[in-house]
Amino acid sequence: MDRVVHPIEVESYRRLRARLDTSHFPPLTRAVVERVIHSAADLDYATDLVMDEGDLEKAHSALHSGAPVVTDVEMVAAGITRRETVCRLRDAKSGPGLTRSAHAIRLAYEQVGPGALWVIGNAPTALEELLTLDAAPALVIGLPVGFVGAVESKAALRESGLPAVSNVSEKGGSAVASAALNALLYHPLAQKTELQKTESQKNESQKTEEKS
Repeated sequence: MDRVVHPIEVESYRRLRARLDTSHFPPLTRAVVERVIHSAADLDYATDLVMDEGDLEKAHSALHSGAPVVTDVEMVAAGITRRETVCRLRDAKSGPGLTRSAHAIRLAYEQVGPGALWVIGNAPTALEELLTLDAAPALVIGLPVGFVGAVESKAALRESGLPAVSNVSEKGGSAVASAALNALLYHPLAQKTELQKTESQKNESQKTEEKS
């Protein structure tokens, strides 16, 4: 994705890296960690966030291949730039045992089906509802904020085994959730994964052996 980076952002990242060494993180993990920290000015996210590089690689491919992006609230959607998103909160209604945020997740799943990227930064009940569905997500960015249900819903996400970005503490919110998605959105497409490099090297080796 061609993107002009503002000088203020460049300087912000320079200061971030001067205060925190992120060079040991794999490429996509580093991108997510840095952009989340940049969005919140909170260095503690470096040890609070939980994710897997392999999951991020697959999610990156799905995202850039056009997989739908679903958000729990419009504030998250507003933070995701250069990409259309689905948010059904305005259409949702609460009911017995069902919050409006949870109903919005049901409506969104009916619309997009499996394989989407889900970005939840506000409502723990939205994340809880998503975990009850057979959504087969490309990725769940589960970073709801709050003292009630947030920690528990994020722990349940990690226990589910779904590909995910989460964090351990009560922290989170719309800004950091959209930042995590933007990190994948902005990251260059040209980079090959280690698996792709290995396969490419094997193919070249086989071609050489066949010629000799």
